[in-house]
Amino acid sequence: MSSQFIPSRLSIAMTIALSVSLTACNQAEKEQQNKTAENVAATTESKAEAATKSEKFSIQYNIFNKEDSAGNMQVQQDGNFVSAKLKMGWNNRRIETEETLEVNEQGFIVKQQIKGISAFGAPIDESYSYSDGLAVWKSLNESGQLESNGDEYYVPINGTGVSSSLLVKALAKDLDNKIDLIPAGTASLVKLDTVTLNNGKEDKKVHLLGIAGFGFTPNFAWYDDDYNFFATDGGGWFGVIPEGWGREHLEQLSEIQKRADNDYLKELAQKLTHTIEAPILIKNANYVDVETGNLIEGQNIVIDNGKISMIGTTLPKLANGKVINAQGKTLIPGLWDMHGHLQKSDGLLNIPAGVTNVRDMGNTHDNIIDIERMSEANEIMGGDVYRSGFMDRESPYAMKMGKTVDSLQSAKAAVDWYAEHGYPQIKTYSSMEPEWVKPLAEHIHSKGMKLSGHIPAFMTAEEAVRAGFDEIQHINMLFLNFMGKIDTRKRLRFTMVGEKAGELDLDSKEVEGFIQLLKEKGTVIDATLSVFKSLLQAKAGRINPEVADIYDHLPVTIARNFKTAILDIKDEERAAYNKSTEALGKMVKKLHDSGVQVVPGTDGIAGFTLHQELIDYAQAGISNADVLKLATIGSARVVGADKTNGSILEGKQADLVFVDGNPLEDMNALRKITVVIKGQNLYKPDEIYQAIGVKPFTKSIEIE
Repeated sequence: MSSQFIPSRLSIAMTIALSVSLTACNQAEKEQQNKTAENVAATTESKAEAATKSEKFSIQYNIFNKEDSAGNMQVQQDGNFVSAKLKMGWNNRRIETEETLEVNEQGFIVKQQIKGISAFGAPIDESYSYSDGLAVWKSLNESGQLESNGDEYYVPINGTGVSSSLLVKALAKDLDNKIDLIPAGTASLVKLDTVTLNNGKEDKKVHLLGIAGFGFTPNFAWYDDDYNFFATDGGGWFGVIPEGWGREHLEQLSEIQKRADNDYLKELAQKLTHTIEAPILIKNANYVDVETGNLIEGQNIVIDNGKISMIGTTLPKLANGKVINAQGKTLIPGLWDMHGHLQKSDGLLNIPAGVTNVRDMGNTHDNIIDIERMSEANEIMGGDVYRSGFMDRESPYAMKMGKTVDSLQSAKAAVDWYAEHGYPQIKTYSSMEPEWVKPLAEHIHSKGMKLSGHIPAFMTAEEAVRAGFDEIQHINMLFLNFMGKIDTRKRLRFTMVGEKAGELDLDSKEVEGFIQLLKEKGTVIDATLSVFKSLLQAKAGRINPEVADIYDHLPVTIARNFKTAILDIKDEERAAYNKSTEALGKMVKKLHDSGVQVVPGTDGIAGFTLHQELIDYAQAGISNADVLKLATIGSARVVGADKTNGSILEGKQADLVFVDGNPLEDMNALRKITVVIKGQNLYKPDEIYQAIGVKPFTKSIEIE
């Protein structure tokens, strides 16, 4: 699952409530929002105010995954008092949260209390209060206070999402359609569409609304005439709708919601993509030859029809071309993220980070096909997409996202389906039956496909490799190889590594033999090092070290999530977890030095995590030149795209990243990207970051 350890994604309540961001509306959009707000306020103010004072109801929302139920949320309101209970689970994640709040006569929250357990087991204890002009909030992660008129809304880190309905009601009454948020930011509202549903008993009119101000890009949710939350589709991952309304109604709403999302992303892409039809001349270029690790200086590069047509010291004259002066910059090939779980908005983070190629390691078929098609057509911002078909065996811990199978025969049938639909690779998950792996691998290989994945429960990594695994996802799976046949469906696959990985002797005969096996078999390791370091180091109230360099660049509502705990790690366990964190990097270095192919992937927040992954490799002792090679031509070879991508060479696709600095000397320079070229499309990172509420890292190059 995309960003499986990132707190912002783990706050599923934010998905349910659709706490979203729309930080870069153009003037026409703002005018339309204001008009909408005035119309909404004129028709609903008295109704919304009366509802706040007297409304009394109880409702249950059902939460669906791709195949069946993922949980529920119960909401009760009695006048000014609201309570909610959220229970939700997928794979080994379980969220249980209770929230109570009180509002004043104007509908603003004066008391709020949230308690429970987050997805990976970390405790939740969060509160907010407003009295006598002072707003006070406190959680296990942060505390603060500020003077207030009582007309701002506190944004909880781990809420159930129930407060979003109250926020929407307040926004509907507000004349300029905007409300300040606590601890920072502003929310705004736009109405997009209206639909009438029928469940055989009643008609229900619902409105598609967008709330701005909580994240990078907008999502939307459906609200009824009284501005109570009704339903939402989480992009194919999870859907939420009240009891009495089914999946068929959610699917009806999802199509409209998806169009609204697509329209926004298309408009943003059109605004931020600079397509240059004429040839592009890059002069005074110093570029990294990733095959040799050398810096080639003083070159002129010509891009024509999306390909590199010339590299040399000669300065050609172009009749109609555009010129970019690369003086003082270092050019590298477009970077590869070999472990994404793409959303349509991810290109807004990947492209300014220089990530022009993403291998998707599990998604819903409809979503990834849409992303691939829309990226190729330049309808949304994004690079080249390489798909993996996702498969898990039916179990209480199954990750129901791709194909969930209940027999070896159905697993082979799923492989056939993926092969017919153009997938070059299968990724299996933790519930897969160990006895199926060998015959399944043989079937996959007979189709010309590769097999990768989590090591199945009660199987070792060595057994999986011998049975036919071509690739292993996640560095923890290598450590678990030496800890017995554990149930990798459960959190043990995280906690056992945190507790014991630091004790493993990486120079032991046992480890050396296993690594030699990986080399002999040509097994690829998709380490996702950064996201595991983030998992093991996360501590309530402290900025996660893996995001320390970008923390101040993120929108406040995003950044706060990186001061939360993920696992429930006790103080007395910290020393062991810290030692294990160091061991993860040492293992990656040892794999690389031993000739095992490592590929950098994120499984986390797009763009930023890839940079940190590469920085972590360098900090582990891998040379900067080798790190860049792994993230470019090395990754391209793994997916069979090295003839057209992965290096700066005449005839290859123009995937070029301009770095303000030299990553051969300092890998941290990757944060400062000044221009990204993908074919004939040119992107200015500072423009894109500003559009999604991120503080730019450097100024983009001007084009002559």
